[in-house]
Amino acid sequence: MTNPRGTHKWQFAPRFRRHTFGWRSDTPIQRIKEALSEIKQVARTDPLLAAEGAVTFLMKLSPALEQVDSSSGALGSAVNRAIATLVPIIAQAGAEPHIHEHWLERLWQALQDDQMPYIENLGEYWGELCVSRALASRWADRFLPDLALAWQKDTPVYVFFKGTTPCLAALYTAARFDELLAMLERAPVVSWYYREWGVKALVAMGRKAEALRYAKESRGLNNPDGLIAEACEAILLSSGMAEEAYRNYALEANSASTHLATYRAIVKKYPKMSREQILRDLIASTPGAEGKWFAAAKDAGHYRLAIELVTMSPTDPRTLTRAARDFAEREPAFAVAAGLAALRWIAEGHGYDITSTDVQDAYAAIMQAASQPGANPEPIKAEIMALFSVAAGGKFIKQALAQHLTG
Repeated sequence: MTNPRGTHKWQFAPRFRRHTFGWRSDTPIQRIKEALSEIKQVARTDPLLAAEGAVTFLMKLSPALEQVDSSSGALGSAVNRAIATLVPIIAQAGAEPHIHEHWLERLWQALQDDQMPYIENLGEYWGELCVSRALASRWADRFLPDLALAWQKDTPVYVFFKGTTPCLAALYTAARFDELLAMLERAPVVSWYYREWGVKALVAMGRKAEALRYAKESRGLNNPDGLIAEACEAILLSSGMAEEAYRNYALEANSASTHLATYRAIVKKYPKMSREQILRDLIASTPGAEGKWFAAAKDAGHYRLAIELVTMSPTDPRTLTRAARDFAEREPAFAVAAGLAALRWIAEGHGYDITSTDVQDAYAAIMQAASQPGANPEPIKAEIMALFSVAAGGKFIKQALAQHLTG
């Protein structure tokens, strides 16, 4: 096996010198992806060397990014994904104890030097990085005095200790649950990012009802309600209480970046529930924005319901056009209705940066569907021409389709 402290030259290393990046985030994000690919490729044949590379990369990461604008959140997400990818590579390398402890020392130093911070999420994985209960316990003992000092009662000034989360994670991995819960009682603030370890400890001890109550009591200002709901949902699901989990937490716990992603996440967690019922419950949760669930209804195969939704409230015209184009042959009636809805919402002024090309794309999708056997395109053209009288964008629609329609 290769000596991890040998002379291997990592391609990523010179690309992550301190302050090597300017303010733009696109280049460092690409460099992070390249570094991960390089480390993962090495991991296939030499896990120990890959782990050494992962530690080196994490140590270089924050200093290299200090001048980058991270306000969009894209860079932070890329860093968090990198940490989640590299931690198992380090933990599962099978290194000798002295090598593994040396890695932990270097990572702890990187956390202390993390000024922005960028790699603070690494602390959440400290128990996993310790691998064994014994090593986790030793690190917990190392952190506990400083954490106790930071969390001492009646301290006039709040003291932040960078080892707080690593300490809690180490106590959890070491199965020192009572100590963990007792330490959390001393916390000067009610923070979910600390109390989640208490929830995990109570679950591990088989005290799920207490864990649920502990999680619910963590709600409050600046705490992430979605993450708390997700923890509560997980406790109930693991207890066989799917109905209660769905009723109380499903929507909040699975809220995603898109309505379709939210629907899919809930369907995956509740396979025994009717997909249509899940969809209708989601629609009912957003009165006035029913059209936002069009893609979810389409994905579930409820085409009639999907069209009902886009008649109730606006839907992105391009989403409707794509549906019309994709279903022109399989579900021509649905495709025609979706395309007409796209033109209607364009005529009424909806959609971002709409051009004549968007109008023509919707029309082409409609005509493709209308050309299927048994369809009559003439009434459809008449319905499109009726949009010309819509005050907001009828003239725009007419001009864009001048070469296709008359009247």
